[in-house]
Amino acid sequence: MEALLCRKLGDPTVSLEDNSSPIIISKNHPIPQLKSPTDVRVRIKATSLNFANYLQILGKYQEKPTLPFISGSDFSGYVDSVGPKVSNFKVGDPVCSFAALGSFAEFIVVDQNQLFRVPEGCDLVATGALAVASGTSHVALVHRAQLSSGQVLLVLGAAGGVGLAAVQIGKACGAVVIAVARGSEKVQLLKSLGVDHVVDLTIENVTQSVKEFLKTRKLKGVDVLYDPVGGKLNRESLKLLNWGANILIIGFASGEIPVIPVNIALVKNWTVHGLYWGSYKIHRPRVLEDSLKELLSWLSKGLISIHISHSYRLSEANLAFSAIRDRKAIGKVMIVFDEKSTRSKL
Repeated sequence: MEALLCRKLGDPTVSLEDNSSPIIISKNHPIPQLKSPTDVRVRIKATSLNFANYLQILGKYQEKPTLPFISGSDFSGYVDSVGPKVSNFKVGDPVCSFAALGSFAEFIVVDQNQLFRVPEGCDLVATGALAVASGTSHVALVHRAQLSSGQVLLVLGAAGGVGLAAVQIGKACGAVVIAVARGSEKVQLLKSLGVDHVVDLTIENVTQSVKEFLKTRKLKGVDVLYDPVGGKLNRESLKLLNWGANILIIGFASGEIPVIPVNIALVKNWTVHGLYWGSYKIHRPRVLEDSLKELLSWLSKGLISIHISHSYRLSEANLAFSAIRDRKAIGKVMIVFDEKSTRSKL
């Protein structure tokens, strides 16, 4: 099978034809075999790139797998083979899931308890991008912050994969959603999703823009801050928070880790949540299972959608990573198997 093999740590945006590239296409990589009676082998249709995958190959992620390794996490596809004790799936079933490693390949093996059947009517390619981005936002907003109807949600980096998921989940929960993004194209997409107010950082100051909006709606402040960006934007956003607000720390796309003044957190009774979604698989797997089941239900009912920005072949993985690094993506970047690739928006 074909697999994207990380042979050394480095910049995955370097051309695969360059000997300095840390990633190579292994064209005859061994197909993974079933090892347990409840194992299922999936022929992967689509797998998404997440910022964490980029950091992992750079060697800057908190988890550092042993070299060489196949990166990749969330995926969708069809059941290719089942173990003798598999009762939940049969060959040909459309499924989706996530793994710690291994989805940047044509096949992957997982236990049946880690697979989710894709509901009828759902786009199979799109569900390959559901688990990590939407799962992160769902666990953060619903499980941790317990976002409720009428609360004000402020989403930073709102046009990225987790950001778009957060604004849609916020609307599904009945929240007043404020989104922060950069550029008119991203702003228009966010408005089309029903976001209540969008701040365009190319022409507006986030504090001033949000305060004016809150005043027009007679709202006191922000109840939940969703932050995958960090840096200066985090510091600005703290000025907008209500007493008793929840702060969700998702990541640091800006490259700067912010410092939250704990004396103000004390006075204002803020709750700061660190959200590392992947660790739930070890410590609270049932939370992830329930979360993904609800997300698939919402997806099938049209309450949320997956916006695919760019789609690439496995051999174009460096271009896919470039789209992530350069923040060209509005939504998700995908690697799709057995489909004609396009370097432009779908």
